[in-house]
Formats: sequence, C-alpha cells, structure tokens
Amino acid sequence: MKSSSKNLILSAACGIDPNSLNFFLKTLRNFYNGEVLFLINPNDTELKKKLDFYNCKYLEINDHKFDIQIKRYFHYLNFLKENNYKKILLCDSRDIYFQADPFDYQFKGSINYFLESKKIGNCQYNSNWIVKTYGKRVLDNLSNKTIICSGTTLGDNYEIIKYLSLMIQQAENFKYRKRLKYFLTFRRDKEGRGSDQAYANYIAHMNLVENSFFYKNEDGPIATVFNLNNLIFNNNNQLVNYLNKPYAVVHQYDKKWDLFKDKINNFIKTLD
Repeated sequence: MKSSSKNLILSAACGIDPNSLNFFLKTLRNFYNGEVLFLINPNDTELKKKLDFYNCKYLEINDHKFDIQIKRYFHYLNFLKENNYKKILLCDSRDIYFQADPFDYQFKGSINYFLESKKIGNCQYNSNWIVKTYGKRVLDNLSNKTIICSGTTLGDNYEIIKYLSLMIQQAENFKYRKRLKYFLTFRRDKEGRGSDQAYANYIAHMNLVENSFFYKNEDGPIATVFNLNNLIFNNNNQLVNYLNKPYAVVHQYDKKWDLFKDKINNFIKTLD
C-alpha cells in the first residue's frame, strides 16, 4: 500500500450530547482541515447534523456507549485496514479542545505516548485497572512508571495499526475481572470501562511497538490536566507548557472546570 499524505483524527462519540462536542469541533476546525472520523450510534440524529456541519465523517456502530471505550479499538482497526494515512491521532472527544493543529509538530517517535504527571502506583484507578486485568505482579513491575493516557495517542499509519492490534489482543487475553456482584447479576462493572488504560500502559512501557517516544505532560505538545499542577495561561488564554509554548491539545479540562471555563470561553471568542 502506498504511503499517504493525509492525516486522520479518530474519536468516539456514541450516544453523547452533541453540545458536549462544541469545544472539540469549533477549536479543531480553526486549526485543522483534514479528515476526522467519529464512531457514533445509528440513532444519534442531532450529532450527525453537528458532524456534518463541521465536515466530519462518522461511522455508525451498534455498541452501547458504556462499551465503546474498549470496542473503539476494534472499529478503528477495521477502518484503517481499508484506508491509509500519514499520521493518525487517536483521541477522546467530550473532554478535549485544540489550540493548534495536532500534526503541526516534529514528533520524535513513529508512535508517541503522552504522559500524565503521576506514577501508576500512586493512582488508585490505574493500579486497579492493572490488577484487575494483568494481576499484582505486573502492577509491581509498572508501579514506578509514569501513567500514559490512552485518550491521546499519535503515530504513523503502520505503528498505529500495530498498536490497535495489540490493544485488541490485550483486551481479549486479559479481560477485566468484574466484582462478584456484577457476575451474579449479569451487569456491567462500570469500573472496568477504563481498563484500556491498563492495556495502553502495558503496551507502551513494555515497548511492544518499536520507535516509540514518551512526551512529558509538563513540556510536550499535549496536556492531560487532571494531574497537571501549576497550570499556566498566556495572554491569549492558551494553556502553555513549562517551555511557554501553547499545547496543541488540552485533555480533561472538565476535571478542572472552575479554572478553565473563563479561559476556554475567552479563547474561543478570539476564534470567531
């Protein structure tokens, strides 16, 4: 297959309020005119209208919104088997906004992971996901590693396909072990929805995809702000890293909404 000059953003928005994508779409289309593909449900009628307005493609799937966090990797891989791109950004949707074209950066790896500002062993959520999938021995091996965020991964076409294949393989071989009460009542254990974090951190820190690079939360191009301290904004209301450069992507801003609400709204006004 010939290489492509096109980039792609892949995200999932199944069953969500279309208004929750306002920041994502409005900011993105001010900096990036390339292809965007969302996974949505067939009955997401209003969401389809919004995506059409912003010239985004969508793929209709029938998975429940509570299951899509894991199943999105299957759909992404199937799509990429039939399409070819230069670089691909896999990202969340509801809690992201953009301050620049995410591909307008000299990335050092063929696949690039974006670190949070906390060790795996110091985070009860990530520790739990790893124990409930891989077991305590793997947690012990990874506990001193810094968390990478599965909600933002960027790489070349081949490496992203390999990463997605590994995510699917890990999800099939190391299923999240539900609590007993959910087994007995045949219900979802909602705590397991984030178990893709376990698979992503295992793949990244075990170097299962060659030529990978880890960007620090403090000075990289993508911010995951939940564990990021000392948030700095410039005069344009842009979140900047410790090198005083605006992040291209801001993730999990909703976790610190009181700090972000005025900054985001003022930043968006400059885009009108």
